[in-house]
Amino acid sequence: MYTVKEAAELLEMSEHTIRYYTDCQLIPTLIRDKNNQRLFNQESMNWLIGIKRLKECGMSIKDIKHYVALSLQGDSTIDERYQIFLHLKDIAYDQLEETQNRVQFLENKVKHYEEIVSKKIPDDTNPNKWNKLEKEKPELK
Repeated sequence: MYTVKEAAELLEMSEHTIRYYTDCQLIPTLIRDKNNQRLFNQESMNWLIGIKRLKECGMSIKDIKHYVALSLQGDSTIDERYQIFLHLKDIAYDQLEETQNRVQFLENKVKHYEEIVSKKIPDDTNPNKWNKLEKEKPELK
């Protein structure tokens, strides 16, 4: 059995987060001692690990609560749980593409600045230096 503090240390989570998850009733196997202190057996720790991973995937507490409820219903909800993960995967791929686009923009920006710093080209990145009479909106440099 683990206390909140021990569980937090083992799972690299804050005690506050673990208490919050238990208050949201996300740990169906939570045990309380005679003083109403939270205790975690291995099954409770497994739930915490699962919840931590779902949060890392961007799942909301409301959606995690739904997932926990489905899990407790057993095998009859496997397809619905599978669909949840397909959806999360799609979201993750969209976020990955957005991140790759940001990295590409930043790589181009760094290369451009390297040319400016090395005096190969003049500084054209400062909006104060853009020609104010241009009829077209300047491209973000």
